[in-house]
Order: sequence, then C-alpha cells, then structure tokens
Amino acid sequence: MFGVTTSDDYRPVAWMGRYPVDVTTMLVGAHIALAVIACILVAAGAGFFLNGLQFDSAEVLYRGQLWRVVTYAFVHSPSGLLWFAVEMYMLFVFGREVERFLGQRAYILLYCILLVAPTLVLTIWGLWQPVGLAGSPALHFGIFVAFATIYPRVELFLRIMAKWAALILAAIYTLQLLAYHAWADLAVVWISIGAAFLFVELRGAGPEMVWLENFRARMQPKPKFHVVQKSSTRRVADSEDVYASVDPILDKIAKSGIGSLTESERQALDRARNRLLKKSE
Repeated sequence: MFGVTTSDDYRPVAWMGRYPVDVTTMLVGAHIALAVIACILVAAGAGFFLNGLQFDSAEVLYRGQLWRVVTYAFVHSPSGLLWFAVEMYMLFVFGREVERFLGQRAYILLYCILLVAPTLVLTIWGLWQPVGLAGSPALHFGIFVAFATIYPRVELFLRIMAKWAALILAAIYTLQLLAYHAWADLAVVWISIGAAFLFVELRGAGPEMVWLENFRARMQPKPKFHVVQKSSTRRVADSEDVYASVDPILDKIAKSGIGSLTESERQALDRARNRLLKKSE
C-alpha cells in the first residue's frame, strides 16, 4: 500500500528527535548542500572548480579522471535552481516511497545504477564523439519512474495516475531534446527510464508482464524426470517369468513322470524352485 513500509530491509539511518532520517533525506541534503556551495563558488569567481567534476568523455577516456563518472550528478548550476527545487521535491516525496518499498540496500543499488549507467554508455559514445554531462534531472526522473512502476494507479496532481504522469513527462522530455537534437541527453533520459523500470520489474514489484514472465520461465532450468519402477511390479514380472519357464517341464512331468526329465530340465526345475523360495522369504 502506498505510504506504508513494505520492506523488511527498510530502517532509518539516524533520528533527529522524533523524525527518522532515511537514505533519501540524506541524498536530498547532500544535493542541496552542494548546490549552495556551487552558488558560492560561482559568486566568488571560482566556478571553474565545478568543471573538474562534470562528466567529460574525453577526460575519462584519455586522462583517466574516473571520478567524473559519479560526481557529475552533484554539480548544480545556479542558473537552474528553479528546476533543481522541483527535482529535490520529487526525490524527497517519491524517493522515500521507493526506499520504503524496495528496502534500503535495493534502493541504494537502484540509485547507483541510475547514477553510473548513463555515464558508462556516454563513455563508450565518447570513442566516436566527445560528450559531456552535468546535473541530475535524468537520475531523479528515474526515481519517479521507479515509483510509478511500483504504484502505477496512485493518483497524483490533477488526479492523474502515476503511470500516466510518468509517460506524459517522458514524452515532454523526449520532444524537448529531439527539438534541439540533444542526442546524448536523450540517451541519458531513456537509459534512466529503462534502468528504473527494469530494476523494479526484475524484483517482482511492478505490474505483471506476460512476456517477462515467459522469458523467466524459459531461462529457468527444466526439471529432470527419472522413471523408477516399483519393486512390487518387478516381483510380479519375475514370478510370471519363473512360471512361464517351468510350465513345459511341469506338463512333461504330468504326462510322462519325473523320471522322463533330462539333466538340464531337472536343473531348470531346481533353479525355478529356489527362486520361488527366495521370493516367498
């Protein structure tokens, strides 16, 4: 149920009086603190320090500045503070619900995937064309997509269900980037959307998808069946074989007497008798 803790792994990281501090709250606090620091640096004429934290495929590939794969999301330009405020609101409101549902460890893993997956793809992209990235709109939109996947029918603003709100925002986001031919940014957005959706689905938390269930069933190893005959069946078969083998000998005894048996027939009769005695034991 929306708004209720459903994971055994969910617990506050700390407490501020009676108020719990979870992972989402700490993330929001970290982003806000770094946005304030960025404003101070720009105001002091030291904004160039932020350039060393933004993602740049050329710097990552050819100078080994791997920290840029992660730090780009914590670089917030003062010119975009209005969208940044909306972004932090979405993270705080919807991120906490995703954390409560998935649990702390799964939520941290989801955040790390949304943080690193786009820049890993852009690093490969940079082999052909240098690309850059700064800020976290796509990352936190992915958190909202995860929420909408978990609670698709929850009504949000203007009584629009979460799944439709996610689709509308994704469409607007896509059209805007298409208009300016921002292919790298478009790739980042849809990598975030796809990663969030698949992460929730693969944990069995999203709406049922027939094709995904069929794929899982095909990937699971097929059980091996071993045919084992019952021991009682073998006893019956063995007994029938014994009687079938001595029937001609018994007929001969009935007609001509036991003295008419050859040595081999006597031996066969003795073997059959011994087998029947063992079965009776």
